[in-house]
Amino acid sequence: MLINAVFEGGGVKGISLAGAVQGAQDCGIQFNRVAGTSSGSIVAALLAAGYRAEEMKVIIENTPFVSLLRRSPIFNTRWIGPAARLFLKKGLYSGEALESWIRKMLEQKGIRTFADLPQGKLLITASDISNGTILVLPDDIRRFGIDPAKLDVAKAVRMSCSIPYFFDPVVIRKSPVFSKGLPFQDQFVYVVDGGLLSNFPLWLFDGDRSERGGDVIPVVGFKMVGKTEVEPARIKGPLSMLQALVETMLTAHDERYIEQINRFRTVKIPTLGIKPTQFHLSLQDSTALYRSGATAGSEFFNGWNMKMYGEQLDKQRKELRKKQAEAPPLIPV
Repeated sequence: MLINAVFEGGGVKGISLAGAVQGAQDCGIQFNRVAGTSSGSIVAALLAAGYRAEEMKVIIENTPFVSLLRRSPIFNTRWIGPAARLFLKKGLYSGEALESWIRKMLEQKGIRTFADLPQGKLLITASDISNGTILVLPDDIRRFGIDPAKLDVAKAVRMSCSIPYFFDPVVIRKSPVFSKGLPFQDQFVYVVDGGLLSNFPLWLFDGDRSERGGDVIPVVGFKMVGKTEVEPARIKGPLSMLQALVETMLTAHDERYIEQINRFRTVKIPTLGIKPTQFHLSLQDSTALYRSGATAGSEFFNGWNMKMYGEQLDKQRKELRKKQAEAPPLIPV
């Protein structure tokens, strides 16, 4: 069965997404087009590059994710250092290590820019906080006068994974044509985690059809669920407050929408109480996340078929039309 897949963001919990890919592949699922936000963009990029779940598992087992948290030693001074870095760099950690890591993985499959992938194979979302809009990469990079085909895939992943205040935002300078006549400070755009605006963009592939007979390709989302508030967030100062704010943003996004409308096309993966920014993750917890995803993927696709998908999709459309018809008319201003 061929599907288009959308992978939610969720920090280190994204390990469970790779497990869900394993469960899907074990059920004979093939991935056509893929999209992702934040950590979901990592899984989507690896899939688009040709990685299988078994290879992702090896990568996860061999990667101490705390190693992706890098900053100059000068900023490690207790309290003062992180606050100073946040003020100067707009993030507690640089995202360069993450970008280098994903670039190395992609280059092993011969992928560097979006030109190395089939057109439309991979979509990555990020948030343009300078203009307050969502970016769907690579195409939306045109807004800044940059050729989408030349965009580095690892750079796009880093944009999508730049958790606000945690990692530095990615700063893009508009091309000379697009920045002509603008004040110097307006020539730059700040881009952060896609989850800020759309953490689970199921809408990206709606209506997509296969080249064989024009059949609609089902869209399946991979979403991480489960309360992370095993312990209440302890707010001790501005930095802990920012961390709690970001974690709330990454875990509470669109939950009502998913539950009511898209349950039939969503693989729901329990994340075992692990928080998005819990980078000091033990191998035991990492393995548990992967296995949780594999179980969720297997259970979903073992009870799923195209007929059921079509029936539920028709039901969803009727419900949406009914809600639109019942909505009060707009009052002209």
